Amino acid sequence: MMIYEWLVSILLLLGGTLILIGSIGLVKMPDFFMRLHGPTKATTLGMACLLIAAMIYFSVTTAGYSLKEILISIFLLITAPISGYILIKSAIHHKLAAKEGTQGIDRIEKD
Repeated sequence: MMIYEWLVSILLLLGGTLILIGSIGLVKMPDFFMRLHGPTKATTLGMACLLIAAMIYFSVTTAGYSLKEILISIFLLITAPISGYILIKSAIHHKLAAKEGTQGIDRIEKD
């Protein structure tokens, strides 16, 4: 087995695991503020691992570099944190209730 196949396999497993963790966090977390961390953190990192694996695989197996995966990566790494920030700002603006004991809630309630 070639070294790139090992690297692609490890990145695919790591990416799939991170996406699974982010998805479970989205379902299991108790309130909106905590739930938002699953898609914006773990899922973004998981997709980055999958896209890096695709870039390595297609760069080795075909002639040339894979620009599609680079564009997708840039789009995801820019839009996911921005959309998370906008969702949090909207929740704060609408005074969405957080679970008791959520850190930082004192600062949110005073604003």
